[in-house]
Amino acid sequence: MGTLFYRFISENLTKYINSSEEGIDFTLMKDEEITKSGKKECVVEKGFFIYPSQLFCNVVKKLNNNEFFEKLNENITKNLKEIEASAFGTRSEKNIKGLFDDYDVNSTRLGSTIHDRNTRLRKLFQAVNDLNFGEFSNNRIDLFGDAYEYLMNMYAANAGKSGGEFFTPQEVSELLAKIVIGDKKEINKVYDPCCGSGGLLLKFAKILGKDNVNKGFYGQELNHTTYNLSRINMFLHDINYGKFNIALGNTLLDPKHKSDEPFEAIVSNPPYSTNWDGDNNPILINDERFSPAGVLAPKSKADLAFVMHCLSWLATNGIAAIIEFPGVLYRSGAEQKIRKYLIDHNFIDTIIQLPSNLFFGTSIATCIIVLKKSKSEAKTLFVDASKEFITKTNSNELSEENVNNILKLVFDKKDVEKKCMLVDNNEIKNNDYNLSVSRYVKIAEEKEEIDIQVLNKQIDEVVAKINRLRKEIDEVIKEIE
Repeated sequence: MGTLFYRFISENLTKYINSSEEGIDFTLMKDEEITKSGKKECVVEKGFFIYPSQLFCNVVKKLNNNEFFEKLNENITKNLKEIEASAFGTRSEKNIKGLFDDYDVNSTRLGSTIHDRNTRLRKLFQAVNDLNFGEFSNNRIDLFGDAYEYLMNMYAANAGKSGGEFFTPQEVSELLAKIVIGDKKEINKVYDPCCGSGGLLLKFAKILGKDNVNKGFYGQELNHTTYNLSRINMFLHDINYGKFNIALGNTLLDPKHKSDEPFEAIVSNPPYSTNWDGDNNPILINDERFSPAGVLAPKSKADLAFVMHCLSWLATNGIAAIIEFPGVLYRSGAEQKIRKYLIDHNFIDTIIQLPSNLFFGTSIATCIIVLKKSKSEAKTLFVDASKEFITKTNSNELSEENVNNILKLVFDKKDVEKKCMLVDNNEIKNNDYNLSVSRYVKIAEEKEEIDIQVLNKQIDEVVAKINRLRKEIDEVIKEIE
């Protein structure tokens, strides 16, 4: 992934300089021909600078040079450090710094000796160079982003439980984004408090166009490696450094975007039933994000803490769609009290029951909680989408038809037998604030259609077999006697 990104930023900068200076081929220039003002202009516009000799294409040209090859790991490390250093002290520093921290060209995984590692690095650079993305000047930039998404999807699919920690399947991301977007043609800004590799945020760029997310893409991520993946993902989808703000840290304990909230669009797939400080931290009950409910989410189950955080930072005209573990819908104790607050104040718009086995690392059927602050009715929509899936190998997926079917139910807000029901909040109150979809949407048990003639034939065959076996057993007993 790091090598793909190295190629991308090299070609991105080359395209920018060549289009700015007609008749110039940046890849053929000498490093000493670069002026300070030219370098500064590039950093202001693109956020970074790469000298011609450090461009990916020029590194590839020197791979068969023995002197360069023997120090390939050192040369690549030097190039990447200087790319990051080009942003020091500039507006782009926070979005460039540390991007290559996890790109370890000296890892023993590449080989036990420097020669072995450099040999594998050379093969890697040659392989990435051979990837056909067409002419970069044709602006088919999504090819880089799509290739990156594909690599992350493949990695997540094979990463076991950890795969779900940084990657939400594309079709689920699309469903969440479209629920939040509705019929809007543009939005102010989008936020994900647990952004993983950034896929949920980037769905808004795919659906609306990046220029129609007016003030950009905001997210926070706890894992350092995943934080870097998210920032790289932004660049690979041609989101300029000035248009995104991805922060590193614990969202519940140390939220980084206080000066940027509220957000018109919020989407998230937070970690399920993760631990947090909860009532062990006396400060949290006074936090304006959590205090309205009068209680904190359990220490061993932070799920609804993320919901309260999203609600607090949601704009009055905004929508939040959050994927949650189903236990939050019916568990008692503190979680029931938080649900009571959400229902009594009419903040929950829709609960959607998703199919099982959609996500990497868990086969559990999750749900989506949709939040709004400006509802016209004190009612909540319950949607059973548990049958909306297609089976692919060992997992389930949402097809385009499945996504559209769910969206129609969400937007129409009408009772549909066995699929959805619009429920008065007083009824939810009478059910002790249980939000399980199955409590309100009654699904008839599916009965297999039986062909009575076939069944009778099977019974006759079984009876005949039993009689034959009894006869054989009797004969064996006679012999024994």
